[in-house]
Amino acid sequence: MTTNGSQILDIDPQQHVAHIDGLAYENAALSFAGVALAEVAAQFGTPTYVYNADAILAKYHAYDDSFASMAHQVCFAVKANSNIAVLQLLAQAGAGFDIVTGGELARVIKAGGEPSKIVFSGLGKTVDDITTALNLGIACFNVESEAELYRISQVAQRLGKTAPISLRVNPNVDAKTHPYISTGLKENKFGITHEDAPRIYGIAKNLPNIKIVGIDCHIGSQLTEAQPFVDALDKVIELINQLKADGITLEHIDLGGGLGVQYINEQVASIDEFAQLILPKLQALGLKLYLEPGRSIVANAGILLTKVDILKPTEHKNFAIVDAAMNDLIRPSLYQSEMAVIPVSLQDNGSTPATWDIVGAICETGDFLAKNRVLSLGDNQLLAITGAGAYGFTMSSNYNSRPRACEVLIKAGQVHLIRERETVESLWERETLL
Repeated sequence: MTTNGSQILDIDPQQHVAHIDGLAYENAALSFAGVALAEVAAQFGTPTYVYNADAILAKYHAYDDSFASMAHQVCFAVKANSNIAVLQLLAQAGAGFDIVTGGELARVIKAGGEPSKIVFSGLGKTVDDITTALNLGIACFNVESEAELYRISQVAQRLGKTAPISLRVNPNVDAKTHPYISTGLKENKFGITHEDAPRIYGIAKNLPNIKIVGIDCHIGSQLTEAQPFVDALDKVIELINQLKADGITLEHIDLGGGLGVQYINEQVASIDEFAQLILPKLQALGLKLYLEPGRSIVANAGILLTKVDILKPTEHKNFAIVDAAMNDLIRPSLYQSEMAVIPVSLQDNGSTPATWDIVGAICETGDFLAKNRVLSLGDNQLLAITGAGAYGFTMSSNYNSRPRACEVLIKAGQVHLIRERETVESLWERETLL
């Protein structure tokens, strides 16, 4: 159903939670990993990010088990969720990590991650970043440009170390995802073109203190189909064969991340389907496989709790102003992402269902969390935004001088505070008056 060109979403909460591990209505009250979310809100306030440890580990193990027939390493993409307790949970399970900054590297080490299981991606690796990574002994640098290759070589020479590298090759494959998270086309800023890769591999072969160990590609995020991975893999295999003919042998292939998740009603390939599609080609190569999933491990393992502050029905539009906002969860504003908003309680609150825009209190028209949602809303009603475990808190900000939310992790039935809510006073701790 549409109105004024906009789709109206009437999501059945009970049907919706059926696809999310650990999320369920028990006696009309929403629980996560067996813990009542109303109790979480009462203890910690709102907005609050809530994560399910069992769901995180289940997705990690799904990747690990699906590729058990070959040498592999699952490297969690830290950008998706960088809380050190989440990283610790994954590190203890055997995960490696995909990082893109020195800050993410520091977080992984603080969380107990093994340097030998870290791959360093990203466009802007600084001299300090490279120095730290080399001293720690990471698995590989995924090199994004010729200039970066020279920089890594120079730092390695100065330290008297050998830098393991792969080139991030841009295969010019359309991932059919949002343009802001498509990374494998020629017009994207990432990687080295497929055509130029042999030349740069040739340079790397002759540079001092550089060891070529692999090849890397990453075509995008939130991929709902597996076929783009196959298309990218075919192009990378062509390049691997060309490199072999040039006397360059590799130890591993890194296929990046990108497998999507079901936010509302998307049809998404399962991890096992994805694995079965690409395993025959990978096994024939005889190389170790690196994967960098992020979203598919943590997105549906997290929700954002928020509370209705003010209801503002108007002649043209009904607005529900909640205590979360675009600074807490920017995906809907930035990517026009559709995320489910469901009530924490199914008890009749006496209100009539109506179509609402769920918005924050920030002074931006783009400050919305959901549009045109059929909900029965009352004052102070608790709502849960699902799929918020990835690119939620990590992309949050202090815009409008709003303190960032707290984060909690449910593990073995216990609720752990893993990040305290910021205070207004904490926002200017590093500022000074004249």
